[in-house]
Formats: sequence, C-alpha cells, structure tokens
Amino acid sequence: MSEGYKEDVFSTSVRAGKRTYFFDVKATRGNDLFMTITESKRIGHETEGPVRYEKHKIFLYKEYFEGFSEGLQKAIDHIRSLQGTGEFRTADSNRKVNREYGEEGFDYSSSAAESGLTFDDLEDKI
Repeated sequence: MSEGYKEDVFSTSVRAGKRTYFFDVKATRGNDLFMTITESKRIGHETEGPVRYEKHKIFLYKEYFEGFSEGLQKAIDHIRSLQGTGEFRTADSNRKVNREYGEEGFDYSSSAAESGLTFDDLEDKI
C-alpha cells in the first residue's frame, strides 16, 4: 500500500453534464479518515476520436471537515438567498434552458448562452 492509506470506506458520485464529482472516504493505516473530492471532466466525443478524462483532486483531512462543511453550506445558502431575489437563475430555470437548447449539463448564465461562451471557455481564464 504505497499510497499511505489502508482502505476505501465509502464512495459516492454526482453527475453534472460532462463532469462527474466523486466523494471518496478513505482510512489511513493508522485508522484516520480523510476524503478525496475528484472532478472528472470528459474531453472529446466518441465520434471525434478517443475520449479522455481530465481529473482534479482535493484531499480533505478530518481536522478540516467542519470548517469545509460550514464554508460550503454558507456559500450554498448565500446562492439560494440571491436566487430568491429573482435576479439570478435557479437550478430549475437552468434545466428548462438546457432542454430548449438541447444541451447536457448546466447553463451557467444567460449572457454566456447568448454569446456562445461556455463555462469551459471561462475555466481557461481563471
């Protein structure tokens, strides 16, 4: 076990368009728990040649679980309160737009959709 952990304890995933998020709980040899959060993004399409996956991984150690959870919850709560003002799109409105355009996944903003700009284009700028 050269990777320093003893076993996988739990795993779940969430699909989001071309991306999949994996939440894996692992135990070290000393029985400490930690989590890896992996974003896997499909690059390419079967009709265009070989499909490959780009992966990004975050390691979250037990001493940071509480702070991470609180920070994530605060961000989600703030997003929901902003959506409640009617100024920002909700998840339901994104699904409706995607069905209209025939796209998989999420539409991140109406101005991006109108301009032909995608979230993937923005990632390169960050």
